[in-house]
Amino acid sequence: MQTRDKKPSTTKRMIVMVLAVLALIAIIAGIKAMLVMKMMSGMKPPPPAVVSTAKTAYQEWQPDLRAVGTLRAVRGADLALDTAGLVTHVNLQSGDEVKEGQLLLQLRDSEDVAQLHQLEAAAALAKVMFDRFKAQLAMQAVAKADYDQKAADLKAKQAAVAQQQVMIEKKQQLDPVYVDFHLPQKNLAELRVGQKVVLTLDAFPGKTFEGTLSAVSPKVDDATRNVQVEAKVANPDRVLAPGMFANVNVDVGSKQRYLTLPQTAVVYIPYGETVFVVRKKSEADKMQAAEAAKNGTAKPAVEKDKSAVAGKGPELPPDALVVQQAFVTTGATRGDQVAVVKGLDEGSEVVTSGQIKLKSGSPITIDNKVQPADSPNPKPQEH
Repeated sequence: MQTRDKKPSTTKRMIVMVLAVLALIAIIAGIKAMLVMKMMSGMKPPPPAVVSTAKTAYQEWQPDLRAVGTLRAVRGADLALDTAGLVTHVNLQSGDEVKEGQLLLQLRDSEDVAQLHQLEAAAALAKVMFDRFKAQLAMQAVAKADYDQKAADLKAKQAAVAQQQVMIEKKQQLDPVYVDFHLPQKNLAELRVGQKVVLTLDAFPGKTFEGTLSAVSPKVDDATRNVQVEAKVANPDRVLAPGMFANVNVDVGSKQRYLTLPQTAVVYIPYGETVFVVRKKSEADKMQAAEAAKNGTAKPAVEKDKSAVAGKGPELPPDALVVQQAFVTTGATRGDQVAVVKGLDEGSEVVTSGQIKLKSGSPITIDNKVQPADSPNPKPQEH
């Protein structure tokens, strides 16, 4: 009987011990929870994100086509010797500008001079014979066929002289110059002879050279589907040299008026293109309530700020700046700028940098000391 009385006593003690352990765990957990809540209540909310902003504004854009071209002389020739020979004298220095008819170098020509004298004598004899037959033809002393033969012989020799003069006249002409470039076949309908062309070159930063489109090839390259285009550009100072490459802008169509923004303001997501619009919190709340009512998901008019409800900080004041993400439709681009076709009004202030941590309703601080590039004609920076 004594053994049976000990068993219930042992079971009771085990139960009491388990309950005590559980109570201790509960006390420790409660203390931890209180400490965590106290720490959370003492934590300051994260500071507003620092961003830069810009306001949308209308600008007039000149539609243009852009390409890279190569300059060439209007009249030019790469000089080479038709025959081999020994150079006896050079009549110019490196970099000299030569004139029409100027002798550049002299080959040993004693044999050629002898042959030239023979040709000159033959030409002189042909002239004498022609004049003689002409006089005799007037007296009907020779046949008309003989006269015609002498006339043809003289003309042949005169043609040889003219041909030689044409070869001499081939010289380098650098004002104006041509620029050759290529454009995709889809732009053919926009090209017209006489359109304004503007050239920019890395060799002359900040300077432009104007010209006109002079020719469009009637054939499209079947390998690249590009068409060759030629423009003529004035070069009075002769600073443009054949072989240089240039950035070519061809003005097409009339000027267009676009609502523009820096391209950095547009955020591209899988669902489309968005921007973060800057608003006061009171204005953002009204717009959010109106949108909710329109969609049939209206909420109470007075709703505390989520951060305050979560115990993460005080409610934002009505004049605090926040952002709202908005979908936009973009159009043409020009340099660092992009045209906004739909989604924004003139004067809307949008975030241009610092969007990576933003979402709708995020508070912000604006710092426009440093702005992203917003140039219609950006220039590469060289360090």
